[in-house]
Amino acid sequence: MPEAYADILVVDLLGGIGDLLMLLPAVHGLARRNPGARLRVLTHDPGAELVRADPAVAEVRTPRHGRPGAEREAVVEALAAARPDLAVSTTRYDGIAELLEAAAARAVTNLWRGPPPHQPVGARYLEILHAEGLLDAADRSARPRVHVDDEARRAGERAVARLVGEPLAPPVVLVTDVGMAVKRWPGRRWRTLAGELARRGHPVLTVGPVDPDAPLGVPLPRSDLPTLAGQFAAVGRRGGVVVGSDTGPVRLAAAAGATTVALFGPTDARRYGMGGTDLQGLPGCPHRRPTAITEQPCWWEARCPLDAAGPACMADLDVAAVLAAVAAR
Repeated sequence: MPEAYADILVVDLLGGIGDLLMLLPAVHGLARRNPGARLRVLTHDPGAELVRADPAVAEVRTPRHGRPGAEREAVVEALAAARPDLAVSTTRYDGIAELLEAAAARAVTNLWRGPPPHQPVGARYLEILHAEGLLDAADRSARPRVHVDDEARRAGERAVARLVGEPLAPPVVLVTDVGMAVKRWPGRRWRTLAGELARRGHPVLTVGPVDPDAPLGVPLPRSDLPTLAGQFAAVGRRGGVVVGSDTGPVRLAAAAGATTVALFGPTDARRYGMGGTDLQGLPGCPHRRPTAITEQPCWWEARCPLDAAGPACMADLDVAAVLAAVAAR
C-alpha cells in the first residue's frame, strides 16, 4: 500500500501568481492521494487568495513582511506550528530546502531537477512526484484548475453580463499589461488587434492599465483575484477568449476554464504553455534558454541582443497570427 500522510506542507515562494498556478495540479493530486490529510500551502500574496477557498487546502500561510529573509522566517513558523509528515517545495533559496529536509518526516524539495528542454514545467512537477510514489499515474496529465467559489462566480457573471449584453460574437479579453518588460507586446499591435476584433463584432474587454488616449476596449472592474477568476469563467462560458503574454492573469484565465491565446517571447511555449493556443515569437532565437530563463541576456532589463528597439521575439508575433488564433478558438 502507498504510504499516506496526515500533514502535508506545500511551499511555493517563487513570487509569481503563475508559479503557484503551475503547482496547483500537484496540490490537488496530493490531496486526492491522501484523503483526510491536513494540507497546508505556504505562498505569497496575492496568489494566496486563489487557494484560501480551495476545498483541498486546509490552511494558507504567507510571509509576514516584504523585507529580506521573510520567506525563510515563514517556513520556520510553518514548521514550528506543525512538523509535516511530507513537505513538497519548488523553492530552494535561502536554505529553505534544508529547513524542510531537516524538519519533515519526508521532503521533496527540488521539483525543477533535470528537466528535458521542452517538457512543460507543471508536467515536470507531476512526473517527479509520481516517480517519488506520491502521485498516481493519472495525475501526470492533470491541468491547473483554480477553485472559483459561488460568490466569486456570481460576481464575475454579473460583471461580464453587464459589459457585454447579448453580443453577436463571443467576448475577447485583452490582458495588455505584464510584469516584465521583456514579455511586453508592442502597444500599437494591441490597438490594431482591438480595432479588428471590434470590427468583427466581438465585445473587447481589457485587464490591466489602459491608455486613456487610445482605449482598447471596456475594462473589467478591478477586483481581487478570486473575482477576476469568476470574470474569466464567465467569459469562458460565453465561448470567449483571453489573449495576453506569458503572465499570471492569462494563466488564471486558463485555470478558470477560459480559452486562451498566449503570446510567448523570451519564455519557451513548450515549457510554459497554458494548454490553449500558445504562439511562439522567434522560435529560433539563439539566446533563449528553456530551462534557465533567468540566465538569458534579455531577461532582467529587456535588452534584446537582436534588436535595440525592444524584444525581437515579441515583435515577431504579428496581429494577423493572433487574430487567426482567436478565430480558430
